[in-house]
Amino acid sequence: MKIVCIGGGPAGLYFGLLMKKQNPAHEITVIERNRAYDTFGWGVVFSDQTLGNLVNADEPTARTILQSFNHWDDIDTHFKGQSVTSGGHGFCGIGRKRLLNILQQRCEELGVRLVFETDVTDDRHIAAEYDADLVIACDGLNSRIRTRYASSYQPDIEARKCRFVWLGTKKKFDAFTFAFEQTEHGWFQAHAYQYDGDTSTFIVETPEDVWLKAGLDRMSQQQAIAFCEKLFANYLDGQSLMSNATHLRGSAMWIKFPRIICNNWVHWNDIGGKRVPVVLMGDAAHTAHFSIGSGTKLALEDAIELARCFEKFGGDGMEKVMAAYQELRVVEVLKIQSAARNSMEWFENVERYTAMEAEQFAYSMLTRSQRLSHENLRLRDAGYVERHENWIAARAFAQAGLPPPDIRPGRSIPPMLTPFRLRGTVLKNRIVVSPMAQYSAVDGVAGDYHLVHLGSRAMGGAGLVFAEMTCVSADARITPACPGLYTPEHTQAWKRIVDFVHANSDAKIAMQIGHAGPKGSTRRAWDGIDQPLESGNWPLLAASAQQYVEGMSHTARAATPEDMERIKADFVRAARAAAEAGFDWLELHCAHGYLLSTFISPLTNHRTDAYGGSLENRCRYPLEVFAAVRAAWPQHRPISVRISAHDWVEGGITPDDAVAIAKLFKQAGADMIDCSSGQVSKKEQPVYGRMFQTPFSDRIRNEAGIPTIAVGSIFEADHANSIIAAGRADLCAIARPHLANPAWTLNEAAKIGYLDIAWPKQYQAAKVQLERNLQRDKQIAAANGGLTPQQIAARLLEG
Repeated sequence: MKIVCIGGGPAGLYFGLLMKKQNPAHEITVIERNRAYDTFGWGVVFSDQTLGNLVNADEPTARTILQSFNHWDDIDTHFKGQSVTSGGHGFCGIGRKRLLNILQQRCEELGVRLVFETDVTDDRHIAAEYDADLVIACDGLNSRIRTRYASSYQPDIEARKCRFVWLGTKKKFDAFTFAFEQTEHGWFQAHAYQYDGDTSTFIVETPEDVWLKAGLDRMSQQQAIAFCEKLFANYLDGQSLMSNATHLRGSAMWIKFPRIICNNWVHWNDIGGKRVPVVLMGDAAHTAHFSIGSGTKLALEDAIELARCFEKFGGDGMEKVMAAYQELRVVEVLKIQSAARNSMEWFENVERYTAMEAEQFAYSMLTRSQRLSHENLRLRDAGYVERHENWIAARAFAQAGLPPPDIRPGRSIPPMLTPFRLRGTVLKNRIVVSPMAQYSAVDGVAGDYHLVHLGSRAMGGAGLVFAEMTCVSADARITPACPGLYTPEHTQAWKRIVDFVHANSDAKIAMQIGHAGPKGSTRRAWDGIDQPLESGNWPLLAASAQQYVEGMSHTARAATPEDMERIKADFVRAARAAAEAGFDWLELHCAHGYLLSTFISPLTNHRTDAYGGSLENRCRYPLEVFAAVRAAWPQHRPISVRISAHDWVEGGITPDDAVAIAKLFKQAGADMIDCSSGQVSKKEQPVYGRMFQTPFSDRIRNEAGIPTIAVGSIFEADHANSIIAAGRADLCAIARPHLANPAWTLNEAAKIGYLDIAWPKQYQAAKVQLERNLQRDKQIAAANGGLTPQQIAARLLEG
């Protein structure tokens, strides 16, 4: 083939050399606008895993790169005068100029033609001039080619919230260093790492509003550098900061990170009667925030994958190669970009976490992308994780009013198993059995099914077990099979279950009360979810007239003031009944499109009275209900509120709104926010994934200053430990995994080797067997350099 790469960065050079190596008969030209061996930028960072990919792709290039790397394992986090070090991370730094020189030399060795000082303004002309069969558009984040064919590539380009500047220094950092400094204007952070024998990259970043308040937009380049030198003087040891962008005037060296995503990576041109693909690669196709150091990694791996696709599918035609390349790379890039977005948003919102102590702040920063988990950190640096677990445990026991834990070397307590106090209620650990509708009540009465369902999960090790949403009146039910708390018979039925839980476990049990509103009078889930009853339907109410499922649901009418007073009284009666039944905890359900939720969301509240319009007005009625319930509920017992923190629909509740809602409930006396999302509109488009709702909990906890419950796709101890240790939530609610395994908490504790949790006497035989298994694991570890079977498996999975 005849291949033209427009752009002489890492992507174009590496693809050129890989294809020339694959078939020396290829005629490959790389066109670069700058001079030969000239480049801009400081250092780039690779993980050890990326180096492995380079070795597999072209060993001579990888060997030369490895000889030029500066390698380190530690990450140092400096915050509020303290330094926290975590090891075992395995990073390498290399100067961008040195990297490009290595790739250029390898290209020349293999016979790739390098053309410099040529600014390509018309890719079609270049394709015709070189009679190209393939054009690689690797012309950077300001790609002209991507702009020219935007209708094909469909790029989504978003300028983010922070300003940052790439600088260098002769200060040699022996760890990847993050330094955070507070000014009268706000917080600044530095990302620093050494990339050769005597030079380090030093990136300074801050939110744009802080940057403007500091006057950096009005400073010359020299003044701005002096500002940064003074601010971070404690870390520079007298060394100056340097710019390699002296051609930029004033504040132009400070830029916003452009997050780039393209729906398609291939455009087809007709050049002289020949169909020629123009393929995006590197920053032209995607960007990943520098805080996870993956921009160059992605560019090189783009090149590796496209070369691999030619090797594997080249005989099937160009269309097959292009389709395979995009299909394979889009998924891998999305993983990195998702992690990079999490990381980027953490740094954009540093102030959110500045109330934390240095230990938790550093842990939050380390795990910000959600790629690095608690057990992965343990594998990298067991000593660091043990110290952090001991730090968490000491504070948790003190907060709960309990004697200090017996902390011994090698016996730290996992964060999810530390105690937690709210008002007068102390939970033995942070695991919650989430409220889950069971549709198994008869006339609102919770029976033997509920006794077994909730009792077994209470004995399974969780700290708090929630009953499903229990309805405050007969016409508040979702289905005829939903439980209620509106007759004395209901109260007695629940008391039987509460008494069993208290007698047979040390778990606490919670009641969630709610009103189905427009989602009521439907069949059981397995008989047709959201479908109206065939007969015996009851009238529905909502904040405004609406039909939950258009064309299917019955239409709910708007609640009148009289309706609202009656319903508020129903909630109060249910709260008093829950207290009489002995529940330890109460939750008010204000989420998921049920009645109180319909008042909060602008999608479902179109009222023109005092209960509609602004967010404060829309929250007015749920807050009135909450106040009445709080007054009826014993003061020493806590109340949480479940909200939908995101409607996932344009014009609905956003995470920003959720913080404001949480603040309103906090002011009203709520003790905790249970952070769910969605189920308000059938038009919702949620973005699912591991712990996908945890960021809402994180924001509410750390911005509104109220304890939170995280819920949603949390399904292993590693998730829960990471969430609690990072301060993203105070409790973790586990739903479906508890349906599959009532003893989920005991099981997960055993999987991570922790058996010092209280086991019910009925489960002692299982505990003995697990202790034997753990002893076996220790014997295996002794024969394998200290590695447990789980760690051996983890290392094998990481390659």
